[in-house]
Amino acid sequence: MSSDFEGYEQDFAVLTAEITSKIGRVPKLSPDEKKQMVANVEKQLEEAKELLEQMDLEVREIPSQSRGMYTSRMRSYKQEMGKLETDFKRSRIAYSDEVRNELLGDDGNSSENQLIKLREERAHLLDNTERLERSSRRLEAGYQIAVETEQIGQEMLENLSHDREKIQRARERLRETDANLGKSSRILTGMLRRLQP
Repeated sequence: MSSDFEGYEQDFAVLTAEITSKIGRVPKLSPDEKKQMVANVEKQLEEAKELLEQMDLEVREIPSQSRGMYTSRMRSYKQEMGKLETDFKRSRIAYSDEVRNELLGDDGNSSENQLIKLREERAHLLDNTERLERSSRRLEAGYQIAVETEQIGQEMLENLSHDREKIQRARERLRETDANLGKSSRILTGMLRRLQP
Protein backbone atom coordinates (compact mmCIF):
# COMPACT_ATOMS: atom_id res chain seq x y z
CA MET A 1 0.00 0.00 0.00
CA SER A 2 2.74 2.49 1.05
CA SER A 3 4.71 1.68 -2.15
CA ASP A 4 1.74 2.90 -4.24
CA PHE A 5 1.58 6.07 -2.17
CA GLU A 6 5.30 6.69 -2.60
CA GLY A 7 4.99 6.16 -6.36
CA TYR A 8 2.25 8.80 -6.55
CA GLU A 9 4.38 10.98 -4.28
CA GLN A 10 7.32 10.87 -6.70
CA ASP A 11 5.06 11.67 -9.66
CA PHE A 12 3.58 14.60 -7.73
CA ALA A 13 7.04 15.96 -6.91
CA VAL A 14 8.17 15.82 -10.54
CA LEU A 15 4.93 17.36 -11.81
CA THR A 16 4.89 20.24 -9.29
CA ALA A 17 8.54 21.02 -10.09
CA GLU A 18 7.64 21.29 -13.80
CA ILE A 19 4.62 23.49 -13.01
CA THR A 20 6.73 25.82 -10.83
CA SER A 21 9.31 26.17 -13.59
CA LYS A 22 6.67 26.93 -16.23
CA ILE A 23 4.86 29.49 -14.07
CA GLY A 24 8.15 31.34 -13.60
CA ARG A 25 8.74 31.40 -17.36
CA VAL A 26 5.33 32.83 -18.32
CA PRO A 27 6.26 36.56 -18.03
CA LYS A 28 9.29 36.10 -20.29
CA LEU A 29 7.47 34.49 -23.21
CA SER A 30 5.92 36.01 -26.31
CA PRO A 31 2.09 36.36 -26.34
CA ASP A 32 1.54 33.21 -28.41
CA GLU A 33 3.96 31.21 -26.28
CA LYS A 34 2.32 32.55 -23.11
CA LYS A 35 -1.12 31.41 -24.27
CA GLN A 36 0.19 27.93 -24.99
CA MET A 37 2.09 27.80 -21.67
CA VAL A 38 -0.98 28.87 -19.66
CA ALA A 39 -3.06 26.09 -21.25
CA ASN A 40 -0.26 23.59 -20.56
CA VAL A 41 0.01 24.60 -16.89
CA GLU A 42 -3.78 24.35 -16.46
CA LYS A 43 -3.65 20.77 -17.74
CA GLN A 44 -0.75 19.86 -15.44
CA LEU A 45 -2.51 21.38 -12.43
CA GLU A 46 -5.48 19.11 -13.11
CA GLU A 47 -3.11 16.13 -13.28
CA ALA A 48 -1.57 17.16 -9.95
CA LYS A 49 -5.04 17.35 -8.38
CA GLU A 50 -5.84 13.86 -9.64
CA LEU A 51 -2.58 12.58 -8.11
CA LEU A 52 -3.52 14.16 -4.78
CA GLU A 53 -6.90 12.41 -4.92
CA GLN A 54 -5.21 9.06 -5.57
CA MET A 55 -2.78 9.67 -2.70
CA ASP A 56 -5.68 10.59 -0.42
CA LEU A 57 -7.44 7.32 -1.27
CA GLU A 58 -4.25 5.37 -0.53
CA VAL A 59 -3.91 7.06 2.87
CA ARG A 60 -7.47 6.10 3.82
CA GLU A 61 -6.59 2.44 3.23
CA ILE A 62 -3.57 2.56 5.57
CA PRO A 63 -4.22 1.20 9.12
CA SER A 64 -5.03 4.01 11.57
CA GLN A 65 -1.97 3.36 13.76
CA SER A 66 0.32 4.04 10.77
CA ARG A 67 -1.74 6.75 9.09
CA GLY A 68 -0.52 9.81 11.02
CA MET A 69 2.74 10.24 9.10
CA TYR A 70 1.02 9.99 5.71
CA THR A 71 -1.77 12.35 6.78
CA SER A 72 0.81 14.97 7.72
CA ARG A 73 2.54 14.59 4.36
CA MET A 74 -0.80 14.95 2.56
CA ARG A 75 -1.50 18.23 4.38
CA SER A 76 1.89 19.51 3.21
CA TYR A 77 1.20 18.49 -0.40
CA LYS A 78 -2.24 20.14 -0.37
CA GLN A 79 -0.69 23.36 0.93
CA GLU A 80 1.90 23.16 -1.84
CA MET A 81 -0.89 22.66 -4.36
CA GLY A 82 -2.71 25.70 -3.02
CA LYS A 83 0.44 27.81 -3.37
CA LEU A 84 0.94 26.65 -6.95
CA GLU A 85 -2.63 27.58 -7.84
CA THR A 86 -2.17 31.01 -6.23
CA ASP A 87 1.09 31.61 -8.11
CA PHE A 88 -0.60 30.55 -11.32
CA LYS A 89 -3.53 32.92 -10.71
CA ARG A 90 -1.09 35.80 -10.23
CA SER A 91 0.72 34.81 -13.42
CA ARG A 92 -2.56 34.67 -15.36
CA ILE A 93 -3.60 38.09 -14.05
CA ALA A 94 -0.30 39.57 -15.24
CA TYR A 95 -0.74 37.81 -18.58
CA SER A 96 -4.33 39.02 -19.10
CA ASP A 97 -3.35 42.58 -18.14
CA GLU A 98 -0.59 42.54 -20.72
CA VAL A 99 -2.99 41.29 -23.42
CA ARG A 100 -5.45 44.05 -22.51
CA ASN A 101 -2.69 46.67 -22.73
CA GLU A 102 -1.87 45.46 -26.23
CA LEU A 103 -5.55 45.68 -27.29
CA LEU A 104 -6.33 49.07 -25.72
CA GLY A 105 -2.94 50.73 -26.01
CA ASP A 106 -1.13 52.71 -23.33
CA ASP A 107 -1.76 56.19 -24.75
CA GLY A 108 -5.07 57.06 -23.06
CA ASN A 109 -5.05 58.01 -19.39
CA SER A 110 -8.59 56.69 -18.95
CA SER A 111 -7.59 53.26 -20.22
CA GLU A 112 -4.58 53.23 -17.94
CA ASN A 113 -6.72 54.22 -14.94
CA GLN A 114 -9.21 51.49 -15.76
CA LEU A 115 -6.41 48.94 -15.93
CA ILE A 116 -5.05 50.09 -12.57
CA LYS A 117 -8.50 49.80 -11.05
CA LEU A 118 -8.96 46.34 -12.52
CA ARG A 119 -5.62 45.22 -11.11
CA GLU A 120 -6.58 46.49 -7.65
CA GLU A 121 -9.95 44.74 -7.79
CA ARG A 122 -8.37 41.50 -8.94
CA ALA A 123 -5.70 41.71 -6.24
CA HIS A 124 -8.46 42.21 -3.67
CA LEU A 125 -10.41 39.24 -5.01
CA LEU A 126 -7.25 37.14 -5.01
CA ASP A 127 -6.56 38.01 -1.37
CA ASN A 128 -10.12 37.01 -0.46
CA THR A 129 -9.71 33.75 -2.35
CA GLU A 130 -6.46 33.01 -0.51
CA ARG A 131 -8.13 33.65 2.84
CA LEU A 132 -10.97 31.30 1.92
CA GLU A 133 -8.50 28.64 0.83
CA ARG A 134 -6.58 28.97 4.10
CA SER A 135 -9.81 28.68 6.08
CA SER A 136 -10.79 25.63 4.04
CA ARG A 137 -7.41 23.99 4.73
CA ARG A 138 -7.76 24.68 8.46
CA LEU A 139 -11.26 23.19 8.49
CA GLU A 140 -10.05 20.14 6.60
CA ALA A 141 -7.15 19.69 9.03
CA GLY A 142 -9.55 20.03 11.99
CA TYR A 143 -11.90 17.47 10.48
CA GLN A 144 -9.02 15.04 9.92
CA ILE A 145 -7.91 15.43 13.54
CA ALA A 146 -11.49 14.81 14.72
CA VAL A 147 -11.70 11.63 12.59
CA GLU A 148 -8.37 10.36 13.91
CA THR A 149 -9.39 11.16 17.50
CA GLU A 150 -12.66 9.28 17.02
CA GLN A 151 -10.77 6.26 15.66
CA ILE A 152 -8.39 6.31 18.63
CA GLY A 153 -11.36 6.58 21.00
CA GLN A 154 -13.06 3.60 19.38
CA GLU A 155 -9.88 1.54 19.69
CA MET A 156 -9.56 2.48 23.37
CA LEU A 157 -13.18 1.52 24.02
CA GLU A 158 -12.64 -1.83 22.31
CA ASN A 159 -9.51 -2.45 24.39
CA LEU A 160 -11.37 -1.53 27.59
CA SER A 161 -14.21 -3.85 26.63
CA HIS A 162 -11.75 -6.73 26.09
CA ASP A 163 -10.05 -5.97 29.43
CA ARG A 164 -13.41 -5.96 31.22
CA GLU A 165 -14.26 -9.35 29.73
CA LYS A 166 -10.90 -10.72 30.92
CA ILE A 167 -11.52 -9.35 34.43
CA GLN A 168 -15.01 -10.86 34.50
CA ARG A 169 -13.66 -14.25 33.43
CA ALA A 170 -10.96 -14.03 36.11
CA ARG A 171 -13.60 -13.25 38.76
CA GLU A 172 -15.66 -16.24 37.65
CA ARG A 173 -12.60 -18.49 37.97
CA LEU A 174 -11.91 -17.10 41.46
CA ARG A 175 -15.49 -17.77 42.52
CA GLU A 176 -15.26 -21.32 41.18
CA THR A 177 -11.95 -21.82 42.98
CA ASP A 178 -13.42 -20.50 46.25
CA ALA A 179 -16.37 -22.83 45.88
CA ASN A 180 -14.09 -25.80 45.21
CA LEU A 181 -11.91 -24.89 48.19
CA GLY A 182 -14.97 -24.65 50.42
CA LYS A 183 -16.19 -28.03 49.24
CA SER A 184 -12.75 -29.59 49.78
CA SER A 185 -12.57 -28.08 53.26
CA ARG A 186 -15.94 -29.59 54.20
CA ILE A 187 -14.88 -33.01 52.92
CA LEU A 188 -11.64 -32.88 54.89
CA THR A 189 -13.47 -31.79 58.03
CA GLY A 190 -15.89 -34.74 57.69
CA MET A 191 -13.04 -37.17 57.17
CA LEU A 192 -11.22 -35.87 60.27
CA ARG A 193 -14.34 -36.27 62.38
CA ARG A 194 -14.76 -39.89 61.31
CA LEU A 195 -11.13 -40.60 62.17
CA GLN A 196 -11.50 -39.27 65.69
CA PRO A 197 -12.37 -41.98 68.36
